[in-house]
Amino acid sequence: MKILQVGKFYPIRGGVEKVMYDLMLGLAVRNIHCDMLCATTEDHPGGILPVSPYANVIAIPTQIKFAATMIAPKMIVKLRQIAGDYDIIHIHHPDPMATLALFLSGYKGKVVLHWHSDILKQKMLLKLYKPLQDWVIKRADLIVGTTPVYVNDSPFLSKMQHKVDYIPIGVEPVIPEVAQVEIIRQKYGEKKLIFSLGRLVEYKGYEYLIRAAKHLNENYQIIIGGKGPLHDELQQLILDLNVKDRVELIGFISDDDLPSYYGACDIFCLSSILKTEAFAIVQIEAMSCSKPIVSTHIPGSGVSWVNADGQSGQVVELENPKALADSINNILQEKEKYDQLSAGSLQRYQTFFTREKMVDKCLNLYHKVCSNL
Repeated sequence: MKILQVGKFYPIRGGVEKVMYDLMLGLAVRNIHCDMLCATTEDHPGGILPVSPYANVIAIPTQIKFAATMIAPKMIVKLRQIAGDYDIIHIHHPDPMATLALFLSGYKGKVVLHWHSDILKQKMLLKLYKPLQDWVIKRADLIVGTTPVYVNDSPFLSKMQHKVDYIPIGVEPVIPEVAQVEIIRQKYGEKKLIFSLGRLVEYKGYEYLIRAAKHLNENYQIIIGGKGPLHDELQQLILDLNVKDRVELIGFISDDDLPSYYGACDIFCLSSILKTEAFAIVQIEAMSCSKPIVSTHIPGSGVSWVNADGQSGQVVELENPKALADSINNILQEKEKYDQLSAGSLQRYQTFFTREKMVDKCLNLYHKVCSNL
């Protein structure tokens, strides 16, 4: 069996491309040939990048960026050349460039459509893209989401439930470096550390996490990692609320340093407020470190399926700073509850969200597709 993953960007930065790349690696380890075709970002020159004897990244240089979409016309040409070499094309949505390339490729084989999220905010893009989106939904032999909740509730897939399944995202366990964890802990003294990570954008709901600090005393420290357009606005909010002693925006965290922040924190908090947050890989990275999760209930999103309320953490009302603070207090003030949620968090990660589990489920679905379901 030969597989081609088609989707977003190289180098790997976001969640969609990480899933593509991890699937490619996981399948290649099992001696299944799996390549990845994508457009480049960050001015990467592109090319064919060998990863293993069973895997290559085929990166096509981007020529134009429009509405957060990388336009790489040579991707169409390349897919037309190579499509016939593969038994399954596994296309990752949303990505108009990838869908256009598949549409023009002339490919007649099996198609798996990975529905990571609906297009929600880019209304103009959706209006232009919808005919292609409708085509790929109909063309797909199988549509998979990252959680059962998201694909069941998506208005775009309501008439396609007969060919819908899901593959939970899986990651390799995060391994914190003990010495670095201790350095972070020492920086904040005896404080309880609440860590959050993501781009500083509206849907992450960081305004509400910062406001939650007003309901927490000086024994708590909220650490928010990441950069983005709302940095200055959020920093000003910290000053206006006079919570500088309890909230810190620490900016970009490198891949080398990130595990230590997961290891150092007591709780991981996901304060997101919009369905744009469909899964949140950061939750399962924290869970792999046995950290209880405090997340929000976002209607139609899979976030609160990933973090099972009362098992791996607690799920609270969105846009509610006091609810976030109360949950943090509730977990950290009762050692028995904390230990229970900590153990439950790791157990849920091991049961559903390892890379091995993701590859197992994906491979099982590939076999079903190849045998006509």
